[in-house]
Amino acid sequence: MAKTIVISLGGSIIVPDKINIKFLKGFKKLITDFVEKENKAIIVCGGGNTARKYQSAAGKISNLRNDDLDWMGIHTTRLNAQLVKTLFLGDVHEFVIHDPNDKIEFKEHVLIAAGWKPGWSTDYDAIRLANNFNVKTVINISDVPYVYDKSPKNNGDAKPIKKMSWKELRKLVGDKWDPGLNVPFDPIAAKEGEKLGIKVIVIGTDLINIKNCMEGKEFDGTVIN
Repeated sequence: MAKTIVISLGGSIIVPDKINIKFLKGFKKLITDFVEKENKAIIVCGGGNTARKYQSAAGKISNLRNDDLDWMGIHTTRLNAQLVKTLFLGDVHEFVIHDPNDKIEFKEHVLIAAGWKPGWSTDYDAIRLANNFNVKTVINISDVPYVYDKSPKNNGDAKPIKKMSWKELRKLVGDKWDPGLNVPFDPIAAKEGEKLGIKVIVIGTDLINIKNCMEGKEFDGTVIN
């Protein structure tokens, strides 16, 4: 039976420092193989490190409002989305989607989306798109393979969490959004995911592991619901 998946693809995976051609080639094959079985894939692209670099540089030059910083991040997501869109030429919707609540009809097998407006990250847009297409799970591909009890980048004793509730996640990430915030899942998106009853899977960049997750097989990652 054909199915639709929603993937939130972190910008720091698309462009960790330089454009991640090796990952993108593998990701293209993974999605192409998936949609050849008449499935559909909705891929929401984040801004990641590129957005944070622009935000940091601009903040050293001008006194910026949060909306200014957010718009810089949003346009970065749209640039990343244009890049990812080119991976699927011939079977991808003509337009990169900005508003996740639009009535979207696409005959192609792949739909690419990016940031919408200030106040949240593309995690929120992925949740809204999942709701729009009646998809109950969002796969959040991250440069960190699990949600941890504390930042693994700064704490060697950080422990991975394999299953957690939305309440537990929200306690970890807080309730407020700041432009450039670097957390496992955007606090505003977490509120929306909990409200809509959508499950989120936080998973790393191992393509075999992602494939297993997409196919409903055993995988390594954090399940939030």
